[in-house]
Parts: sequence; C-alpha cells; structure tokens
Amino acid sequence: MNKSKSYGDMPSEEFRKYGYQLIDWAVNYIENVGSFTVLPNIDPGDVKSKLPNHAPQSGEPINKIIEDVDKIILPGTTHWQHPNFMAYFNSTASGPGILAELISASLNVNSMLWKSAPASTELEETVLSWFREIINLPKEFWGIIYDTASVSSMHAIAAARENIGFDIRKNGMSSVPKLRLYCSEQAHNSIDKSVLTLGIGLDGIRKIPVDSEFRMIPSELEKAINEDRANGCVPFCVVATIGTTSTTSVDPVEEIAKICTREKIWLHVDAAHAGVTAMLPEMQEHFKGVGHADSFVVNPHKWLFVPVDLSILFTRKPEILKQAFSLTAEYLKTVEDSSVNNYMDYGIQLGRRFRSLKLWFVLRYFGVEGLQTRLREHIRLGQLFAKWVDEHPNFERVAPTPFSTVCFHAKPTGWNDEIKINDLNEKLLNAVNATGKVFITHTKLNGKFTIRLCVSGLRTEEKHVELAWNVLQETFQKIFNES
Repeated sequence: MNKSKSYGDMPSEEFRKYGYQLIDWAVNYIENVGSFTVLPNIDPGDVKSKLPNHAPQSGEPINKIIEDVDKIILPGTTHWQHPNFMAYFNSTASGPGILAELISASLNVNSMLWKSAPASTELEETVLSWFREIINLPKEFWGIIYDTASVSSMHAIAAARENIGFDIRKNGMSSVPKLRLYCSEQAHNSIDKSVLTLGIGLDGIRKIPVDSEFRMIPSELEKAINEDRANGCVPFCVVATIGTTSTTSVDPVEEIAKICTREKIWLHVDAAHAGVTAMLPEMQEHFKGVGHADSFVVNPHKWLFVPVDLSILFTRKPEILKQAFSLTAEYLKTVEDSSVNNYMDYGIQLGRRFRSLKLWFVLRYFGVEGLQTRLREHIRLGQLFAKWVDEHPNFERVAPTPFSTVCFHAKPTGWNDEIKINDLNEKLLNAVNATGKVFITHTKLNGKFTIRLCVSGLRTEEKHVELAWNVLQETFQKIFNES
C-alpha cells in the first residue's frame, strides 16, 4: 500500500495535472461566461436533487468531482462574472485577484498574530497604507481587513459603543442607559443587524428622514439627538452613507460631521460600494467631510475587481477598537507584541485569511490609472443608461444617478394609478429576468416599485448596457400591449 497516498495529501503530480486543468477551466469560464443565461433556469431543490444524500465512504477521483462541477454546480449558478449581471452591487473577480486566491490558499496562513504570519501582517499594513492614499483619506486613518461591510460596520459600531466611556467590557449592557444610533431611512440593513448583535436592540436605532434625493436631512438628525438627550437616551453613533444600497445617494457627510463633532458622537461612514470612486478627482464632491469621520468602510470586492470577500475598515481611533476587542490568552502572547500589529486584537475573529494578497495583486496589476479608467467607464455607462431612460416617453428615473446605478420605472404616458404602475413594473422586472439575457433587481422608493440597474462589472461594455435597455423596451412593449 502507498502510505503517502493513503495518509497524506494528494500526490504532487496529480495536484499539478488537475491544477493546470482547473486554470484552463477558469480561463474558459471567464472567456465564455457571456454565453450563459445570467440566471439559471431551475427551481428550488434542483441542485440538491442531483447530489447524494450521504458523503462517500471511499475517496473519489478528482476528475469525477470536476465533472460534477460542470454537470451540477455550473447549471445551478447565478453568474456574477457575467457582463449582463447588473443586479445588486455587482462583484466581479479579476484574473490577478483569482491568482492571488490560489497563492493565499496554498500558503494557508492564519493572520491572527504578527508571529503567526509576518508577511501577511506587514503586507496588510502596507497595502492599506497604499489604498488609504489612493482614496485620499488623511494619514491618521488606520486600516484593517475584514470579510464584508456588515462585519466592518459592526466593529465600527462596537468601537463607537466603547467610545462613550461605560465599562461595557466588564459589565455588559445591563447597567448602561438607553443608547441611540442614528442613520438615514436608506441605510443598509447591516446597521440594524449590528445593533441586534451588539445588544443595543432595534429600539436603539433612530431612522432619520431623507430629502427628495434620498439623503439624510442634517436638521432632522440634530433634532432627533436633542430629543433623545432630553429623554435620557445616550446618542453614541451616527452612520452616514456615501452610495446607499437602493439609490447610491450620498448623505451630506460634511454637515453631519459638524454635528457629530459638536455633540461628541462617533461618525461612521458607510461607503462600501461607492468608496472606491474617491480615487477619481471628479468624484471628490461626494466625499467632503470624510476626514472628520471616526471610521470609514469600503469594499474592494464590490467595485474594484477583488474576489469576494474583502472589506476595509479605516478608523482614526484604532486604540478604541482595540480596547473593545483585545483579549490575549497566554498561548497567544509573543515577545514581539509591544512592537507589532496583532490584528486579532481588533475584532471578534482569531483566525484571519491572507486577504491582503489579492488586493495587492489587483493594485499592482492594474495600477491606479488602470483602475480609474475602468471606474470612469462604468460611470459613463451608467450615465448613458440614465440618459436613455430620461429620453423615453414611457420610462422615468425615480432617483438621481451620482455614480453608475440607475433607479427607474416604466410609466406609460397618461398613467397615474400608482398601484397599476407598480404592478406593471413588477411584471416587467420578472419578465426581463426570465429571459436570462440580463439580471436586474428592484427596490421601493416612496412606495414606488423601482427597477434598479447597476453597472460595475469588469466585463460589462456599452454593448451589454445597450442590450439591457433593448430587452427592457421590448419586454415593456409586450406587457403593455397585453395590459
């Protein structure tokens, strides 16, 4: 019996053979992803029905596993890499990012301590310093990589809670007065989940009204803070958003920052999607005041072609974040602790992947100019689509388009019944997605069923945006004729 094969890893030659094969598979997939329907034509349970109910007792050959990827997994996949995927905030993985994932998995280091992963720790420090400069944040901002913006924001809110001075580390929430967090009505629901996780409770959130462009109204924020203080609540955090999920609206951060500074409240800025556009000089108007924030989140996996997942939290107060989370067991102490960053001290995770490697690859391969060029093209395409909507008599925009996400709906000439218009648009969205040619999503704005198209995919070109527009028009005309 070959003991190395029975008790060890896959033999090197087999790994090499199928490694080359899977690189070819990845290249072929990316080259041909546009030939797939964006959404799989399947029903719930279809994928599970093709999988065994129990794990194999004996090992199976890797080629058989790869065959099942093609036969079972691929037909059940929604293709986020597809150039006609224009739903949510699209996340596309670039070649250099995918290659970096291969290296990260091969090294398989745990970046909890400097000593457990010196290169990972110091690359994270370096690449985040680069990125901070690229997006024009002040030098005092310190960065850390988490997985998603939901987790980044949760850590920021935990730091804000720590910052108010109650000894929550020791006593928990039982002896703390009612805390209050403020965000706009358009804020991402991860903020709600964060307050649930941190024991603040949904009653601890106060949603601030927005204006006609879906931006937080600073005077309403100020009014809410004064009311809560008068009622014995403790305002501790404001979350402003640059690029809200539904509309990519931009809260007036500069005005909000002045309020937070005066009231001594932590300001967290959620720029998970749109934050990368801070590298464009022409987009700086959207980022006024961010230098006064206490924390700022941006996700390179959303619009910078880094494979999921990679979220960055920057903060001017890393010592508060560390104070909120640092606990060091004896077996984790090292002689270097006083002179290095041990990233485990700044969050709930002990185990940390070598995520900085893929951001490093992407920044080096494309360069700042290459990334700026791609972002500008996406913004141009979003604005072009918005122009087509504006010029069509049976469509209208429902929100401004500051970046490349367009919110619109069909509104036939002479139609004023909102229920009827909403029903039409829901049918339109479902029919468009059923074609398999394009994938878009919806939101609701002021009670209006709103179709939402986002241009941020690495492989999306003008011809793909034009196809989406043509499919929308043709499908609308068909539904309208039948109504």
